[in-house]
Amino acid sequence: MAKIVFFCIPAHGHTNPTLGVVRELVSLGHEVLYYSYNMLKEKIENTGAKFVSCDDYDMEQKLSPEDGARLGKDLAFSTKILVDTTLALDDMVCSQIKELQPDCIVADSMAIWGKCVALKFGIPFISSTTTFAFNQHSAKIMKQSIGQIFGMIFSMGKIQKDIIRLQNKGYPINNVLDIIKNDDNTDTIVYTSPEFQPCSETFSDKYTFIGPSIRPITDEIVKTHKKLIYISMGTVINNNAGFYHNCIKAFADTDFQVIMSVGNLTDMTKFKNLPENIFVYQNVDQIAVLSKADVFISHCGMNSVNESLYYGVPLVMFPQTPEQGGVANRVSQLKAGIMLKKNTVKNIQNAVKSLIDDGEYRKNAISISDGFKKCSGVKGAVEKILNICKKN
Repeated sequence: MAKIVFFCIPAHGHTNPTLGVVRELVSLGHEVLYYSYNMLKEKIENTGAKFVSCDDYDMEQKLSPEDGARLGKDLAFSTKILVDTTLALDDMVCSQIKELQPDCIVADSMAIWGKCVALKFGIPFISSTTTFAFNQHSAKIMKQSIGQIFGMIFSMGKIQKDIIRLQNKGYPINNVLDIIKNDDNTDTIVYTSPEFQPCSETFSDKYTFIGPSIRPITDEIVKTHKKLIYISMGTVINNNAGFYHNCIKAFADTDFQVIMSVGNLTDMTKFKNLPENIFVYQNVDQIAVLSKADVFISHCGMNSVNESLYYGVPLVMFPQTPEQGGVANRVSQLKAGIMLKKNTVKNIQNAVKSLIDDGEYRKNAISISDGFKKCSGVKGAVEKILNICKKN
């Protein structure tokens, strides 16, 4: 039986897609260690994997809310946090990996410490990519402003200093692209379909597009109106009370049933005397709601979009980060959703009306769903991992 090590960042959206893969590996008798964070411990241990805590070493979880919002927007700052975490984990992870001698390391594309350790010890490596795979062709979907481009250029000096810090600890990293780019020589699992992945034909056969990992529905959602609108801004940057209240104003006392999930950062006392057709929760079973929804108003995190399209639900898109903007651009290209231009009551109303009135959006979402369901899924990922282990 194989020994397989997983690494991930402290994020539900990056962890959840891997859980089915880990569960399948364990069920087949393989030993799986999963380096992650206490907030995700229960989920990971429920797969049967051995959980290894990284909380004492992680820099991201020590950030202020303001600094946390910079991640994904400021490349130099993000690189510094990733490098700081890699170096903080260095002694613990390297000593354990030396002793364990795993057959394979699988690391989230943002958990650069997993990739760095694999390179350092010459262990077969697989990148787990829960967003779109990234190369010079697919990067075109990330439509950056002139200000963002200049900001990236001016930050390169700071970034290179952090790369040198990795090199001084024996990590064979030459530049920031070694960290953030998917290259054609690295075995990579991508949790979407070739049809949804931008420029999928430009990636080598090292890439396996397994489709989104959709967990089973756990709760029952009752659809009380002909049309159901679901609203969520995800689990990270979701403290957006102004947006939520505009949505309430947009759909108050209409013929829509509205379910809104506002997350744990939002003060629930702000939602008093709600209209009878609007229900606000901190958390819901998103899969259950999307299985009944007609429209999803979303921040466009990759997992949320995958789940929405899996159920053929078109989206009103209000991205909060460049990564989410890239996902939203792809949905727009395929005409399975509409970008919300401004956070106003009228814009929200008009976007939802367009999706409902124009059946082409729903038709295109269903077409993407069909592509998802043709993919190899968890079994395809497991087959790839075990084939790599056999080569070791």
